[in-house]
Amino acid sequence: MVDLNDKNDRHQIPQPIRSDGAGGPDYGPRDVMRDLQNPDLLVPPKTDAGLLPNLKFSFSDTHMQLNHGGWSREITVRDLPIATTLAGVNMSLTPGGVRELHWHQQAEWAYMIWGSARITAIDQNGRNFIADVGPGDLWYFPAGLPHSIQGLEGGCEFLLVFDDGHFSDLNTLSISDWFAHTPKEVLSANFGVPQNAFDHIPDKQVYIYQDQVPPSIQSQAVQSPYGAVPLSFSHRLLAQTPLETSGGSVRIVDSSNFPISRTVAAALVEIKPGGMRELHWHPNQDEWQYYLTGQGRMTVFAGNGAARTFDYRAGDVGYVPFAFGHYIQNTGTESLWFLEMFKSDRFEDISLNQWMALTPRELVQRNLHVGSELTDALHKVKSPVVKYPGFTFNPR
Repeated sequence: MVDLNDKNDRHQIPQPIRSDGAGGPDYGPRDVMRDLQNPDLLVPPKTDAGLLPNLKFSFSDTHMQLNHGGWSREITVRDLPIATTLAGVNMSLTPGGVRELHWHQQAEWAYMIWGSARITAIDQNGRNFIADVGPGDLWYFPAGLPHSIQGLEGGCEFLLVFDDGHFSDLNTLSISDWFAHTPKEVLSANFGVPQNAFDHIPDKQVYIYQDQVPPSIQSQAVQSPYGAVPLSFSHRLLAQTPLETSGGSVRIVDSSNFPISRTVAAALVEIKPGGMRELHWHPNQDEWQYYLTGQGRMTVFAGNGAARTFDYRAGDVGYVPFAFGHYIQNTGTESLWFLEMFKSDRFEDISLNQWMALTPRELVQRNLHVGSELTDALHKVKSPVVKYPGFTFNPR
């Protein structure tokens, strides 16, 4: 342990002092481990200025909802007030653990982090869906459609994203909760069975419960007279061929290749050690991020002299308001993997490099007071090597 009161230990402790001497020592009380994880909050880059709201929150700082069968935790506007467009839930299910039959007023987009699960749903026309999903797979349930999730052998953990920052998973519409608040004579009349058939129904929302690992998907399949849903509710993101560059890779998924996903677009991004997600912005929506592995740093530029830098690691959520410029650097020794998501049917971004490359050279040079060295370099990127302009990576 580092002792803040021991002068011999103080040299091991990061201090809010820039290399030019700005700042001064902080001898505590302080959370040194927190400061070590957030060096760019303790000593912001000189280019940071003005006022920007917090753009980071960690799932490690959220309330954990523990149930027999699994756990969940969420980040909404309650935790990250700037994040009004999307909310996230991190959930784990044990082998056989069930997220009970339920539905939402919001659409649900999901990424399987590890393990496998069985998902079921029906649509408004009585067409049903059942599938097993594994690592890197996605699912999407449109708002109002009922569904369930059950952990298979080994259990699973996944990220759920909802297209409303005010969403809370504990306020969804659950079958057990509805039964508990419906008179038994009404249930009897509705289903045509005696009232005593409901003597043991739960008296409140079950949410997550423990069950047995389900048998094969073939043995559980139920044939609907109306057929299966016309658009698949699941998508194998890792089966997509990534767009590779010198500094990393990306897999983009939106309604163009996952047609049912009409309100959430996303990209799974890898930035290699020493790599950087170039300066860019998104012209259609705010960006909600989830960091999967590694360590990174993001600076967000808001205009009018305002910019702020944050450090991120696995389990953190980042946020970028609509059209704010930003870049992300890998500050660790392993690949930085993260998801970037948007409340939109299409992924869109604009590259600062490409914009400048497709603008008359003289205009760029005189605007920025730069010479031909920069515009010559930009000329090489005016025809990007990937089909999504702007999604390129440059080594630091």
